[in-house]
Amino acid sequence: MNSFSIFGTPLYDSRLESRSITAENPTGARGAGGQAAKGRKGRPGHPNLKAGETVTLAEMDGPGAIRHIWLTIANRKPVQLRNYILRMYWRDQGDPSVEAPLSDFFGVAHGRLRAFSSHFLTLAEGKGMNSYFVMPFSTRARITLTNEGEEDGSMLFYQIDYTLGDCVDADTPRFHAQFRRVPETTLYEDYVVLDGIRGRGRYLGAVIGIVDRYHACDAWWGEGEVKIYLDGDTGYPTICGTGTEDYAGTAWGMGAFHAPEFGAPLVESPYFSFYRFHGHDPVYFARELKVTLQQIGNDGSVDPLKPGDRAAMDPFIRAGQYRKDAPGGNFERVDDVCSTAFWYQTLPTAPFPAFPGRAVRSLNLPAEETAVTDAAAGPQRQEP
Repeated sequence: MNSFSIFGTPLYDSRLESRSITAENPTGARGAGGQAAKGRKGRPGHPNLKAGETVTLAEMDGPGAIRHIWLTIANRKPVQLRNYILRMYWRDQGDPSVEAPLSDFFGVAHGRLRAFSSHFLTLAEGKGMNSYFVMPFSTRARITLTNEGEEDGSMLFYQIDYTLGDCVDADTPRFHAQFRRVPETTLYEDYVVLDGIRGRGRYLGAVIGIVDRYHACDAWWGEGEVKIYLDGDTGYPTICGTGTEDYAGTAWGMGAFHAPEFGAPLVESPYFSFYRFHGHDPVYFARELKVTLQQIGNDGSVDPLKPGDRAAMDPFIRAGQYRKDAPGGNFERVDDVCSTAFWYQTLPTAPFPAFPGRAVRSLNLPAEETAVTDAAAGPQRQEP
């Protein structure tokens, strides 16, 4: 075999077979695509993901690796996007290794979709969701999508591209993703992005969302440090950043931008969403992993504010949700934070913390956007 490759995949490898799963070829079988209407596009998608319904998007036997997932759905209201739940299972485990709302998994928090492009995730025109995370599996893989919202999702279209014959064994770390949300953090306590991870693997990064509760107070939210605890770290982490916007690859605040490994597709105060991937700066762990984010802002003042100094801040001061312990502008605050963390680890997957319920997932989402149709897109797709 030669050593040439394209984006890390062999130029050719006789051991590998290329397959693809869609609604029309749900098994990904060889020579089984496009049969529903004798080759004339008979069933390109699922006609309606009803409220409460779970659809199995893919089941495949290995060894192999998922290489690309494309997906779109007609009802893209914020509350719906936060309540379509994507789950993935490896090696017939009962607990999922991936569990996250659809829009958060594909790169933007708060039930919003905004166009961006990165190495691992791309939202084409804010409508076409693409994942390029490589997801190896040894014996079996299963992907489901559940509509846990109150409305039907309408048309669902998807394609899952994968290879068979990849070298995958018990020591190969598997892909994982976990969603968390805390609408009101605790003063002085860092928000936990990820914890309880046991095994060997690699932390790949996260999509993090902030609903800035202090947005009317002329104060900046993003001074908190991201801390990564590795392999026995207790009081202090091995990796500690310098501020939230710094971790996101920018500086002096945060505007909307996107880049291969970091970006902020959504900057529409009070809603902020950014992603940070560790592709070229890998974070490896041999036994344990924990990731946290501080809730620290900056009010631009030298001394602590007092009631009346800045009227919009008074409710937070009186509620004990503002503390300043040293001269300078930085202050401790209580925030509304969500995150979807991505990592690879050896199996088994430990059960995740209780998944946030619909009320928590749906709280403080943006006003609904027109999402079922796109007026500028020309004629609309009809149900298959």
